[in-house]
Amino acid sequence: MTSLSPVLKQATGVVAARGEGALIFDEEGRRHLDFTAGIGVTSTGHCHPRVVAAAQEQVGKIIHAQYTTVMHRPLLDLTERMGEVLPAGLDRMFFANSGSEAVEAALRLVRQATGRPNVVVFHGGFHGRTVAAASMTTSGTRFRSGFSPLMPGVVVSPFPDPTHYGWSREEATRFALEQLDYTLQTISASADTAAFVVEPVLGEGGYVPASTEFLAGLRERADRHGILLVLDEVQTGWGRTGKFWGHDHFDGRPDVLVTAKGLASGFPLSGIAASEELMSKAWPGSQGGTYGANAVACAAALATLDVIKDEGLVHNAAVRGEQLRAGLEQVASAHGRITDVRGLGLMLGCEFRDADGRPDGAAASAAQQEAARRGLLLLTCGAWGQVVRFIPALVVDDQLVDEALSVWEEAVAATS
Repeated sequence: MTSLSPVLKQATGVVAARGEGALIFDEEGRRHLDFTAGIGVTSTGHCHPRVVAAAQEQVGKIIHAQYTTVMHRPLLDLTERMGEVLPAGLDRMFFANSGSEAVEAALRLVRQATGRPNVVVFHGGFHGRTVAAASMTTSGTRFRSGFSPLMPGVVVSPFPDPTHYGWSREEATRFALEQLDYTLQTISASADTAAFVVEPVLGEGGYVPASTEFLAGLRERADRHGILLVLDEVQTGWGRTGKFWGHDHFDGRPDVLVTAKGLASGFPLSGIAASEELMSKAWPGSQGGTYGANAVACAAALATLDVIKDEGLVHNAAVRGEQLRAGLEQVASAHGRITDVRGLGLMLGCEFRDADGRPDGAAASAAQQEAARRGLLLLTCGAWGQVVRFIPALVVDDQLVDEALSVWEEAVAATS
């Protein structure tokens, strides 16, 4: 009898039978509050009627129209519509399947465009599990161990994480930028550095936001040295943070933007955006893929754009995020093991530490598992798994947020 790989571990024991909005129902009919959204993927919720209708209609027309062989209307329409949401100047798209694939496409582009071998990434970043993307990932050794040698040409510099360093945001930002200058002076000369690659909010690294000063510092150094700035918006994009892009909180200005996850409400689709001038520097044949820009996924992405706009989901993420943060902070104030509540919009994390101030992954896992037993599905992140993260669908309403907070309070109290 064939079974799944024993290495695959599930965060909960739920066998999902159907989903609706921010809810999942298991095979026994039990209702669960899904505050994982498939790791931030189901942006418009499970089975939004407009997304379902768009996908069903497209399935009856054509499913696979490989886009370096033939074009199809959903791809053409989606490419045009992306102009409504992309940062100014990023007017060319390449579509792929997954976040990892998009990150590697961005890596290939910046190396080919600049002729430089190295990229600088930032400590705690997650960029994927494939070889090049894992080589750029430093959020945890589990993503990069056991299949060395990894890809060369990756240099790691500090991310401004105030909680990790025990500093203010200003001190952490100043340190990170000073260390970046030191990195360019001692490890990867600017003439050898193709790009800085950074998440506006660390995802797997613990839900740590960047800052306006940090992204401005990256932009200034990139411009001064002819380095490109790549913003990995795989988890932070599509309204997740209460603005359409995570970097909008910090006045960021990318040369390349990487997107995936919430792009198509659960259908596999990712992409990179750049200017025509930059994208044209990719070498012939360097962009392609069998399943990229699948017609059904593109149709779902078009419907996702419509739903986000028509239902005001970016605004909802901001408002519901404020409500959720306030409730999480209230729980934290009553339980000393939760030492930080951080994030943006509906991308929030609660950090657990022990009595000695060390990251406490066991306590975070216990609370997450207890919440799951009580019907609230959550995930952990952080280098030690010490952060419990809350990432519900952008359609979540105030009643579901209040219900989730009530369950979370009970779960934390039960495991204290």
